[in-house]
Amino acid sequence: MTIDQPKPTLDELIQQIGESGARICDIEASEAGAGNISVYMGWDVEVRRHFPNAEEIELPVAAPHLAGGTVLATGSGRRLRQIEDEPLAAIGAVKIHEGGLTGTLYTANTRKFARLTSEFNSHLAVHEDQVARRGVDFQAVVHAQPPHLTYLSHVPAYQTTEAMNRAILRWEPESIVSLSQGICVLPFCIPGSEKMSAENVAGLRDFEITLWSKHGTMSRSDISVFRAVDRVEYAETGAKYEYMDIVAGGRAEGLSAAEIRGVAETFSIDSPWLQ
Repeated sequence: MTIDQPKPTLDELIQQIGESGARICDIEASEAGAGNISVYMGWDVEVRRHFPNAEEIELPVAAPHLAGGTVLATGSGRRLRQIEDEPLAAIGAVKIHEGGLTGTLYTANTRKFARLTSEFNSHLAVHEDQVARRGVDFQAVVHAQPPHLTYLSHVPAYQTTEAMNRAILRWEPESIVSLSQGICVLPFCIPGSEKMSAENVAGLRDFEITLWSKHGTMSRSDISVFRAVDRVEYAETGAKYEYMDIVAGGRAEGLSAAEIRGVAETFSIDSPWLQ
């Protein structure tokens, strides 16, 4: 977070996670227990009032740069659409120990999950990498499964970062502003695998949203959980327009390269997708 930006309270972040989970479901980007959310806070946070139960856990990946910080994460199998109504039943808080190999997991009396999300390794690895490289003290990470983006990743013509961005950034003037760096397309990897985590960490160094081919997306934000969800929504909307055009037989022209450059110049946007 920026120096002059006030740090969110734990209550505010819990509320953001709930509202964001509901929005992800509103755009049909999370079926059943799919999708997960995490937030890293690099300052001291009192969590026992919300999460009184404590247990020691081994972290799925080493996170030494997160030592002393706290990571909120959704529980495995919890439906994102239910978090807003029962947030403490679906969220755990992990205080990271010195050395970053273990932590204390704090949960509420209403806990309804056996363990944290199966993608916790990917979330934790992104937080660790961003803190180590950029020194951020706040970050939200959202994994969703938006159907149109995921569908396009099954089509060979869209399976590169170049092709995907040319396709989805041409449908709305807002896209080049809100997704100026575009979306990074990753190859298919087994969900929860070390390869998936490594590919994702690398992709999110230069991009703020990755597309896990034939699976879903992961987005990050140093501002809020809402901003991470916004990136999913803008990318998915572009993919929906592209899908609609495929179904219609490629009848629409979309924004031209000159029109996209004009929008970018007006709003002082620097993007690799202006050529």
